[in-house]
Amino acid sequence: MLGYLAADGRPLVAPVWFVVDIGQDGAELAFNTGRDTSKGRALARDPRVVICVDDPHPPYSFVQVQGLATVSEDAHEVRDIATRTGRRYMGAARADEFGRRNGVPGELVVRVRPTKVNAGFEISN
Repeated sequence: MLGYLAADGRPLVAPVWFVVDIGQDGAELAFNTGRDTSKGRALARDPRVVICVDDPHPPYSFVQVQGLATVSEDAHEVRDIATRTGRRYMGAARADEFGRRNGVPGELVVRVRPTKVNAGFEISN
């Protein structure tokens, strides 16, 4: 789940599919969204975000990544992240299909560079 701020300051939460990108400067979370969507407009206005992933099965765990988002409209990067995301969530057989559908003009790559990470593992034990 992605947490971000609406134009009026309200906190919003939306599901996102993402990949972990490890580069020279460390790990980032990367996902696609439309430039003209609520998320796209919000991140252009205020880059502060949080992504939370939880395991809903006992004994329950979560990881929360707070960070700053940067956006790119680079066509190659948009298609690459869309394809890799498709592979992660839909499987290798549908990765290219997902990349073609979501790696189009008007889409963004959002990269979240972590500034703080909180986690809890086996929290019901």
